[in-house]
Amino acid sequence: MRTVCVRLRRGDDLLLSLRALAQREGLRAAVILSGVGCVTEARVRDASGVTVRHIAEPCEITALQGTVSARRCHVHIALSREDMTTLGGHLMEGTYINTTCELVLLEQDGWRYGVEQDAATGYDEIVFQEDKR
Repeated sequence: MRTVCVRLRRGDDLLLSLRALAQREGLRAAVILSGVGCVTEARVRDASGVTVRHIAEPCEITALQGTVSARRCHVHIALSREDMTTLGGHLMEGTYINTTCELVLLEQDGWRYGVEQDAATGYDEIVFQEDKR
């Protein structure tokens, strides 16, 4: 297994940065071990799979988890507001780093993530594939 660590900086889009990192590193099957930092604003999709909410305030990242590859990123985020309430959902483009975000990813040996359309969900879904390389 291989660990990939990166520090994002003010103004970086979190999801776009994860996608770029996956491409640059040629990630085939990675998971987010840790994501610590804060954002100036965020965009998250709620559990309905339809509604995207814009959080136009600074928040702390309290949890960041997901599957990451050069083919697809599926990431969920939990954010803590200044009043200490927490919200979260599916990470969308438009979530911008405030001061910093420290990311630690682990690429799993022997696996790669594929993608296929799932008629039952209506989404492109992950396919776990053993990697014989």
